[in-house]
Amino acid sequence: MDLSLSPSLIPTPIPFKSHTFTLFTNLPNLNSKSRNFLRKPLFSRQKRPIRAQFSNQTPIDGFVLEDVPHLTNFLPDLPTYPNPLQNSKAYAIVRQTFVSPEDVVAQKIVVQKDSPRGVHFRRAGPREKVYFKSDEVRACIVTCGGLCPGINTVIRELVCGLNTMYGVDDILGIEGGYRGFYSKNTLRLTPRVVNDIHKRGGTFLRTSRGGHDTHKIVDNIQDRGINQVYIIGGDGTQKGAALISKEVEKRGLQVAVAGIPKTIDNDIAVIDKSFGFDTAVEEAQRAINAAHVEVESVENGVGIVKLMGRYSGFIAMYATLASRDVDCCLIPESPFYLEGRGGLFEFVEERLKENGHIVIVLAEGAGQEYVAQDLQQVDEKDASGNRLLLDVGLWLSHKIKDHFTNDKKMVINMKYIDPTYMIRAVPSNASDNIYCTLLAQSAVHGAMAGYTGFTVGPVNSRHAYIPIARVTETQNIVKLTDRMWARLLASTNQPSFLKSDEVIPEKVDQETIEVINSM
Repeated sequence: MDLSLSPSLIPTPIPFKSHTFTLFTNLPNLNSKSRNFLRKPLFSRQKRPIRAQFSNQTPIDGFVLEDVPHLTNFLPDLPTYPNPLQNSKAYAIVRQTFVSPEDVVAQKIVVQKDSPRGVHFRRAGPREKVYFKSDEVRACIVTCGGLCPGINTVIRELVCGLNTMYGVDDILGIEGGYRGFYSKNTLRLTPRVVNDIHKRGGTFLRTSRGGHDTHKIVDNIQDRGINQVYIIGGDGTQKGAALISKEVEKRGLQVAVAGIPKTIDNDIAVIDKSFGFDTAVEEAQRAINAAHVEVESVENGVGIVKLMGRYSGFIAMYATLASRDVDCCLIPESPFYLEGRGGLFEFVEERLKENGHIVIVLAEGAGQEYVAQDLQQVDEKDASGNRLLLDVGLWLSHKIKDHFTNDKKMVINMKYIDPTYMIRAVPSNASDNIYCTLLAQSAVHGAMAGYTGFTVGPVNSRHAYIPIARVTETQNIVKLTDRMWARLLASTNQPSFLKSDEVIPEKVDQETIEVINSM
């Protein structure tokens, strides 16, 4: 299904110092002078149109703006109103309260002297004009998918941001995920109601997987008179948000749809990181420390800690680097094998002889093909369409114990720790609380400014509005050729597991193998 967003776009000239760029923006063209522009679109490496054009045939400096839809694309006569923030005492001391329409955020900041300027996104923040009257706003908030530290903080800051910054009083909480729209499960939200929910884990609004029915959801939005929808969820949830946005546009409704990306695995593309990730890495330290204490206190202690990471091993990698007590880190992106020279069994035996113990950190998505082969299992999926994972931690524990007990005649003290649900359920830490506040406020500013069908997040530490299709078209994974993975290998001194004929060639390209083998 094609989830790319391609609204009708209006070109507006935007000056950047000595150069003038003509960008496809989604704001109404306030320039009364008629101008002629070339209509030949540029294309990205993903073979889809980029929302940027230039005033001559040669792109100046290769500048590209990937813009987000705006309500005026399909409702061109919408009136604007002064932003209430201009009367805010809190913002009175800010030198520049409102974001300039010319402000953009570069996706790539490390460039060569003569390289193109590349892709940019519209900077997040308050605009001077808004497209909603505060007393006419009826907003709703919904949370979908799995739990993650920080969800309650996002809910709280959406409510408080709408109320304190824009004077919005009519805010609904949709309970139980997407199903809550057509199950009539709602809760009236006020700053008093959500005052201390950030101190608790989970989601105040409850959640569920699946249940997305675009027509039923938009029917309910229309029936209730909702005109701002804030959707907190991961990849599948954001795809659903894109479908809601398109249906709203099809019906010609003045409804802004804003997505706040959520995944504890940090596998969302484009943005720097997802909320809850810092908390997860910090909480994982407790499990790793416990495993280290256990195995250090016995003879031939082997500790295995299984962490989150269905398709990407960021939590395992960062937790390993932060701990310095980990001897080996296994992630989905890097295949491993057990037997033979350079295999995991050999490495475990070496560490047991050297130190008398070993700690292995394992992402839940690592080695799934081996487990499935051993147990003769077929792929199954949950209500969100995610593959149901087999317990690779338990499988690896049995494999290591059986190998050393039966083949090596060694007594192994195995300690297996799975803190997955403990980590998911904790409240967010101080860093994530601040991050969640910025995400929520950026989403509110964007919706009030008339943007829709967008998601928000930091790009090179600057918050930006990003087309939903850009964060759902691919997943963020650990790149084995990046320095961060090299730092981990240097920290643990583990083998790369890429020199054996047993390596699965489909998972790692030859360039990656050559780079890591030469380290």
